[in-house]
Amino acid sequence: MTVTLNKGQSVSLAKKGGGGITSLHFGLGWDPAQAPEPKGFFGKLMGGGGAKSIDLDASCIACDASGQPVDICWWKQLDTADKAIHHTGDNVTGEGDGDDEVIQVNTTKLNSSVKHLVLTVNSFQGQSFNEVDNAVCRVVDMDSNTEICRFVLTDQGAHTGVVMGIVSLKDSGWEFKAIGTVANGQTAQDMMGAASAAIASA
Repeated sequence: MTVTLNKGQSVSLAKKGGGGITSLHFGLGWDPAQAPEPKGFFGKLMGGGGAKSIDLDASCIACDASGQPVDICWWKQLDTADKAIHHTGDNVTGEGDGDDEVIQVNTTKLNSSVKHLVLTVNSFQGQSFNEVDNAVCRVVDMDSNTEICRFVLTDQGAHTGVVMGIVSLKDSGWEFKAIGTVANGQTAQDMMGAASAAIASA
């Protein structure tokens, strides 16, 4: 049964029978916010209301123990150098049900210096999160196709980026922590500073 996390809560990615989950699917989804319906004759004549498409981009920033970026995976670089992290492709509208963008990780292939995986979402066209509803991050065990946990971001605001969660290597194995820290950035590179700061304060 999936666990719904709040900001700051964590969940172990260890298997119940022992050992760690090595094949992970991070599904990030969102919906365009509904604009107010136009009022009056001229408002209806000009159109408006309903939901407009919004182009958010998911990325995974691989960092070392000190929080410094080692590699990055996003729609312009679908695979990290070690081939451990793979982005399945860009979604430019946020329309439809389910995951809008997916990042897959095989922890056994990660560069040995990687101790943190920071999952971020940013607005490529500079639209703010006032225009976003239901931003969610799902963590799925790919081997069993079982959702382990999800984190739903309810905060809106004028920011253009969010650090959704961090996967960190602990003594007991990998662990996912819901973060929800706001940032500003239109590309994955713009989110690197926020990713390092999130690790430092996690």
